[in-house]
Amino acid sequence: MMLNSKIPAGPLQEKWSDHKFNLKLVNPANRRKFDIIVVGTGLAGASAAATLGELGYNVKVFCYQDSPRRAHSIAAQGGINAAKNYQNDGDSVFRLFYDAIKGGDYRAREANVYRLAEISLNIIDQCVAQGVPFAREYGGLLSNRSFGGTQVSRTFYARGQTGQQLLLGAYGALNRQIRKGRVSMYPRTEMLDLVVADGKARGIVTRNLVSGKIESHTAHAVLLCTGGYTNAFYLSTNAVGSNVTAAWRAHKKGAMFANPCFTQIHPTCIPVSGHYQSKLTLMSESLRNDARMWVPKVAMPNLKGKEAVRIPEGDRDYFLERKYPSFGNLVPRDVASRSAKNVCDEGRGVGVTGLAVFLDFSDALNRDGKSVIEAKYSNLFELYHHITGDNPYEVPMMTFPAAHYAMGGLWVDYNLMTSVPGLYALGEANFSDHGANRLGASALMQGLADGYFVIPNTVGDYLATIGWNDKLGLDHPAFQESVNAVSGRLNQFLAIKGTKTVDEFHRALGLTLWDYCGMSRSEEGLQSAKTKLQEIKADFWENLNVTGGVDELNQELEKAGRVADFIELGELMVDDALHRRESCGVHFREEFQTPEGEALRNDSEYSYVAAWEYAGMGKPEILHKERLIFENIQLQQRSYK
Repeated sequence: MMLNSKIPAGPLQEKWSDHKFNLKLVNPANRRKFDIIVVGTGLAGASAAATLGELGYNVKVFCYQDSPRRAHSIAAQGGINAAKNYQNDGDSVFRLFYDAIKGGDYRAREANVYRLAEISLNIIDQCVAQGVPFAREYGGLLSNRSFGGTQVSRTFYARGQTGQQLLLGAYGALNRQIRKGRVSMYPRTEMLDLVVADGKARGIVTRNLVSGKIESHTAHAVLLCTGGYTNAFYLSTNAVGSNVTAAWRAHKKGAMFANPCFTQIHPTCIPVSGHYQSKLTLMSESLRNDARMWVPKVAMPNLKGKEAVRIPEGDRDYFLERKYPSFGNLVPRDVASRSAKNVCDEGRGVGVTGLAVFLDFSDALNRDGKSVIEAKYSNLFELYHHITGDNPYEVPMMTFPAAHYAMGGLWVDYNLMTSVPGLYALGEANFSDHGANRLGASALMQGLADGYFVIPNTVGDYLATIGWNDKLGLDHPAFQESVNAVSGRLNQFLAIKGTKTVDEFHRALGLTLWDYCGMSRSEEGLQSAKTKLQEIKADFWENLNVTGGVDELNQELEKAGRVADFIELGELMVDDALHRRESCGVHFREEFQTPEGEALRNDSEYSYVAAWEYAGMGKPEILHKERLIFENIQLQQRSYK
């Protein structure tokens, strides 16, 4: 299988506009003859479905939630980036592009990232027109704040609930198309297989999560907007239902999976408090605009926030400000997370477990007053107070890194098409824009760029090429084959009748990945993880216990399929981390670091996208390499000092 990224020729600044002009178009009268399936209703899925419906295509949209607006995009807190330069602080499209390439440690395509920076200008206008209530300055202009890895203020925000407001805007646009009859909505429906025939994506097989009914749906093109896979770690900031199943089923039907070991650890999350937890809670990166991260200079076991306020300034180590004076507390997430881990490894962590650092607002409160801080972060402060019982206006927050976002995902070309013709991946489901580390406030930007502005142009080129007659009926053998495979797998889970719950296996998987393929990795640890995952996989298929039946609401059965896919993905994550003998961004191999403990890349050997091809059950996956070419930015050791 050959990789063709289809990056247009010509100057970087003209690639996207030239490419749009050269794409084939579908006549407005012909669009109603084409059917498109969209899986997922987060920012990428909702915006894509709404826009394609507006263009006149027939769109079917699927989500496993009871409402499209419950997609996990709603949980995004801090903001969305755009190179508007409203603050007149030196921002530009090229600077956003440069910051994102550097932040991703030079492991992303230049062309894709520049397009994202370019489109960011349109996204804000689109959302304002929809009525998204972005924060504004006193005079009425849209307000901005800073996020990690930048020295400008380009992040637009709606207090600490930006994702919710953006999703409501896209949800409103989606509902408009549903009412017009151009979009059909299928809630509480999970995609369990991709149907491929004659080398093309032809539709999907789904399960109704209420009735258990298995159904097939045919289309000319399929768009996967299903988010990321960091729930493989069990404890993550993702919604409990977030999963990799749609993407993994597509992978096993021929879609390559790129850079699976590039998983982001967010530095500021409420620490783990017990083995009974099912998820973790994010504390927005925006807090680092006003908060300072610190630990005591000497170990002080079991130090609580109420005791921390009495510690003199001279006894505090503001470790990010000390190590990175130019960026301070606003270094990128991978850098901040490793720094927090390091001070805890030294024994200077705080709290009962010693796995936490302080996030302190006392200076900002003294400087600006409570009313100013309250206007920016009140919902985040309330959230922290409800969960921990501590009042951040009075004592410092305690935070620790947690699994958060996946930069890896399905491999796509410049048109967002996977290696299966007719199958596209948008937003976090693909790998394309963030390299080895995503900068904060860029996920919402990518999801809306892909949905509102990229896919409406590129999918038309494919549809115009194949024509409206190139669509299979549901009676085609490929659909029945997929239905049989899905039904057989579900019954297989029920037939094991072992002694362990799905959550037991998920927890064991997550702990293994966190310990050996998390913030820090090594050859020895990854080899150990490989063995442990094989044991977990074998035990899963021998001792799993799923109660209930197929033809009913059965959440244990849902989880069984998702965890089975997570286990297989976990094996690929470890293989990917083992093969990449360098450190870059979130992928920190202990054997490859600078004398100062920073990530040490090996550009001569690993400046490529690692795209993995499924080779069959029990066979090692096949590695394909897409070389990354840098013509506009000079490769250099990343520094935030």
